[in-house]
Amino acid sequence: MKLHRAWPVAAGSAIALLLAACGGGTTSATQQSTPTANQTFTYETYSPVMDDGWDPATEYSNGIIAMSEMYQTLTHYNSATHQLQPLLATSWTSSSDGKTWTFQLRRGVHFHTGRLMTAQAAKASILRTIKLNGGAAYIWGAVKTIDTPSQYTLVFHLKYASPLDLQASADYSAYIYDTQAAGSGGSLTKWLNTPHDAGTGPYTVQTWNHGQEFEVILKASPQYWGGWSGAHYKRVVFRVVPQDTTAVQLLKSGQVNFVEQMSPTLWKSLQGTQGVKLVSSPSWQNLLGQLNTQALNEKVRQAISWGIDYKGMIAALSGAAIPSSGLVPAGLMGHFTDLPNYSYDPAKAKALLNQAGYGPGKKKLSLSLTYTQGDTNEQVVATLMKSDLAKLNINLSVQSLAWPTQWAKGKSSSASQHQDIFMEYWWPDYADPYSWFINLLYTEKQPYFNLSYYSDPSLDSMINKVEPLVATDKSAADQLYRNMQVRILGTAPILFLYNANYQYAMTTNFSGLTVDPAYPNVVYAYDLKPLGS
Repeated sequence: MKLHRAWPVAAGSAIALLLAACGGGTTSATQQSTPTANQTFTYETYSPVMDDGWDPATEYSNGIIAMSEMYQTLTHYNSATHQLQPLLATSWTSSSDGKTWTFQLRRGVHFHTGRLMTAQAAKASILRTIKLNGGAAYIWGAVKTIDTPSQYTLVFHLKYASPLDLQASADYSAYIYDTQAAGSGGSLTKWLNTPHDAGTGPYTVQTWNHGQEFEVILKASPQYWGGWSGAHYKRVVFRVVPQDTTAVQLLKSGQVNFVEQMSPTLWKSLQGTQGVKLVSSPSWQNLLGQLNTQALNEKVRQAISWGIDYKGMIAALSGAAIPSSGLVPAGLMGHFTDLPNYSYDPAKAKALLNQAGYGPGKKKLSLSLTYTQGDTNEQVVATLMKSDLAKLNINLSVQSLAWPTQWAKGKSSSASQHQDIFMEYWWPDYADPYSWFINLLYTEKQPYFNLSYYSDPSLDSMINKVEPLVATDKSAADQLYRNMQVRILGTAPILFLYNANYQYAMTTNFSGLTVDPAYPNVVYAYDLKPLGS
């Protein structure tokens, strides 16, 4: 999935890496020098950033937090106003049937390679992403052809109605990049993974210390179309520190500016700390437990769903979690508070298990659960689930795995490798619920993200109908999303454990941070103002 949580980083010399992180920065568009402390923004995360490659067409994991500094999309979604904003496109229109979209591009934008961004270049970028068909390339699935009637005009002809302006704002696979960056005959993916970048964003890659603590270092791109007048960070460092106690020490000492996540207890302990600011904000991210529908029948899945103490779990996470209602978090189309959700009801769980021959007084049921190593919140949830299910004569074997290992096991072609419960986070690829359904619940011949191994032709049919409705009849789309969730709650292929609240900790020596759940955990460093600079 897009989730990807922490695993131990390779050992290395912290002193040498610190020197690498602080040297060779840009202080102006033309001069190279060592940046002062208030010119470098350091983002602490607990898992490797570029674990899914440097190709903007296919990256579909943690890389979003760095990719969003280097690359840009045609449009940008503002979740506070629920409006799309211009980015690389300055305006756009659609035909009444939602099948033709025309975008006018921003003039004078250059890729980091120096090449001018034109409609022809943008077209080539999108066509390559479609061809590679990785990451979230499905966002362009409706595209039939693309015309470029002028240097700065893109016209999309679609196979069916689709909200292309919204999809063009996606946080994955919507980036516009220079397809000619590797030169004639060169492999662009290989060139990008060296690493290089070919975006239009304010920052460009300087260093990648693969597997190390100071993993990714970005520097200001001199030709950035937004310019560098005023106060801006000239360097962005992504520092990987899996231990949240260490992250707290680094924050207090000012060695990092922003901490993505720590345990709720530690986060609360920072209240009132001089030089530290705490931000809590709702997200569009939820924690899910995908139930193996090939191994567990519907009654057992329903029993497990009734057998989890969701309120107790949320209380244990001390503000980092709120109750979910269906798959879709608040703030998105398709969110309803009156769905037939599961709650903690051991009596119902026992009755259903007994009907299946398991539960108290019957045969013991042994299940396996995998979660991502290094995520303390997932660890808490897994521990509580084990305790809850033990009361129902279910022995839950819990295993923490590095994300690549967990995912490889889950999507293995061998059913014997599959877990009974696959725990992971999910968030939408753009400001619409479609991503949850098409990725996690649509029938797959070979498992990829549908790690419930769930197949429901009726649900597939509904999923196929919803995207055109989003473009042409939002009220009908909203109702269809409701119907889809009611069906899923009935068949119980997924545990909806909770919706996440972001709990960020940061230094007080900058301003301008905006939390936008449409771009999870992304901090747009260019928009920040270092104080005292």
